[in-house]
Amino acid sequence: MEVGAPGGGTGEDPLPALRLLDLRHTHATLLLAEGVPVKVVSERLGHASASITLTVYQHVHPGMGREAADRIAALLEG
Repeated sequence: MEVGAPGGGTGEDPLPALRLLDLRHTHATLLLAEGVPVKVVSERLGHASASITLTVYQHVHPGMGREAADRIAALLEG
């Protein structure tokens, strides 16, 4: 199923075609980027385990190692 299929007869530019899978992926990516726990996102997606979610969405986490280091440093300094 696609949303915003070409046409529509309004003379305006149509919305880009989006598959439901694209919306699902965007949903998961935004949740993870906002810091929602992987386990919660995994359950929402219906994945059998959080490791599947981590494997598929590992691109969302590149800066999280630096963030974790900064947080522990702040705790130790504080």
